[in-house]
Amino acid sequence: MCLEPPAPVRVVMPGPDLYNPAMIHTLQSLLAPALMERMVLVVNHVLGAEPAAMQRLQPHAGSMIRLQLQAWPGLLPAPPVLAWRITPAGLLEWRGEHDPSAEADLRIQVDAANPLLLMARAAAGQMPAVDIQGGAQLAGDINWLLGNLRWDVAADLERLFGPALAHSLHRLGSALAKGLRAATQGAAGAAERMRPTAS
Repeated sequence: MCLEPPAPVRVVMPGPDLYNPAMIHTLQSLLAPALMERMVLVVNHVLGAEPAAMQRLQPHAGSMIRLQLQAWPGLLPAPPVLAWRITPAGLLEWRGEHDPSAEADLRIQVDAANPLLLMARAAAGQMPAVDIQGGAQLAGDINWLLGNLRWDVAADLERLFGPALAHSLHRLGSALAKGLRAATQGAAGAAERMRPTAS
């Protein structure tokens, strides 16, 4: 009985030629509108739960708000156009597909150099630091909304992603945010201990 050696196994490692930007762009163009529509439903649910929030937005009906993610990593697919028009009811309507180059009445800039950290903080219910530019009255009202809206993060993540993924995202975000706070407090304490005392 003659045994033949097994055929060699060929392992193909993914290379740079397997990254297809056109395919990523197509996939993103299919998924982004659905994700944005869901996100707007969640935001409008939060606004609708606070009549004072809608009343603040109603005088600005027709105004365009654009969110600009500063320093977005070039290796990641670009996010969809983040532009919304305020409706007469004081809610938001996503206009990214319809008005990609429309001039915004208000620009909100967020540092997005670390998208994972940004998402973790959002999942933990922490508002990111933002820079608001545009009309003073609209900017003041948006700033008030950012500071005063009550957001049930866990419930709204569940509406957006379903219960299983929402629970994981919320736990991850909370854990990362706690770790960040502890690291920041530890660094501040170390800096305080190393500061020279006045003689």
